[in-house]
Amino acid sequence: MLIAAGTVVTGYETIDGGWVDVVDGLIAAVGSGRPDRHVDVDLGADAVLVPGFVDMHVHGGGGGSFPDGAEAATASAIDLHRRRGTTTMVASLVSESSERLRTTIESLTGTVESGELAGVHLEGPWLSAQRCGAHDPRALRAPTVEEIDRILEFDAVRMVTLAPEVPGALEAVERLVAAGVVVALGHTDATYEQTRAAIDAGATVGTHLFNAMRPVHHREPGPVIALLEDDRVTVELIVDGVHLHPALYRHVTRVVGPDRVALVTDAMAAAGMPDGDYQLGPLDVTVTGGTARVAGRGNTARRAGTDITAPVAGTDAIAGSTATMDRVFRAAVSGSGIPRAQALQVAVRQTSMNPARALRLPEPALVPGATADLVALDADLRVIGVLRRGRWIVTPGLSPPRN
Repeated sequence: MLIAAGTVVTGYETIDGGWVDVVDGLIAAVGSGRPDRHVDVDLGADAVLVPGFVDMHVHGGGGGSFPDGAEAATASAIDLHRRRGTTTMVASLVSESSERLRTTIESLTGTVESGELAGVHLEGPWLSAQRCGAHDPRALRAPTVEEIDRILEFDAVRMVTLAPEVPGALEAVERLVAAGVVVALGHTDATYEQTRAAIDAGATVGTHLFNAMRPVHHREPGPVIALLEDDRVTVELIVDGVHLHPALYRHVTRVVGPDRVALVTDAMAAAGMPDGDYQLGPLDVTVTGGTARVAGRGNTARRAGTDITAPVAGTDAIAGSTATMDRVFRAAVSGSGIPRAQALQVAVRQTSMNPARALRLPEPALVPGATADLVALDADLRVIGVLRRGRWIVTPGLSPPRN
């Protein structure tokens, strides 16, 4: 299948008047100019073809939540994000009891083994109570060797976020890294030195930089500066217009360069859905104007691992996002402050190449031999087609999703 577009951004170069040839689910060739055979899908001169998005931090969407562990909820979340261009994603969970987490991981394992998910991301429970955000503080705890080993029984676990100041955190980092798990630092009140120690122990990702994290202080730089200044670390940013001011996105990209930033959605079940009431793990979430927050005073939550509910104090904490990766891609391009052609290249690296590298996944660039995962965008960078493993998820010209 030969696909032509006005612009093809491969991850390494931008081709004006480009084409991609897909054979048996793989990219056979990429070129420019007039191809030597019939074009099967001509997207038009205004279209932009980019690698499929890779979301390394997503809790749900389309009304479905990965922490639920239910097959239908998982399928709904995957379907929503696929149709918005995310061809690779991990299922991010939230802090719950050890038994509840094991049950959820086990329920997601088959979906990971089938390749529908790239793995499971445990965001917690080894987090800071001072920076817990939309995590139930009653579910937070220090890591133990026994709990880590029980988690490591599941090959599906690809990444774990923890706070480096929690007792036993450094030993946990070393144990997880030795088992091949990517360790991220987040939801943390750590000092600069504590963060540096965790990086030296093997942590390589900063979870949604700035959010749920001790802020920078001129006498105590904290985790933000430690994560930014170390070339071994990839930093997540949620560029959704809610979590982060565009100036910070521009600043971080200038400081660390385009190759150390991974744009993520941190989406929860309400992504792609109307405002209303939703669930994120054990907590109730209210979405108003597209912004998700932990429900107000009088909220109830499941007591971890049981069907018992108990009141949780009201909070203004943001509870993930309602974004999809196409929206994040557009926001990155429009808010970059650099020429569009250059911004497209940077956004491709930050929504595809960098998160895949951070997760130790195959490179998603549009190059010969790569899996045929690609997204077709119109002149406004809205999705008009999604190809995953050589099969159309959204077929160009057939009512693509709009948001």
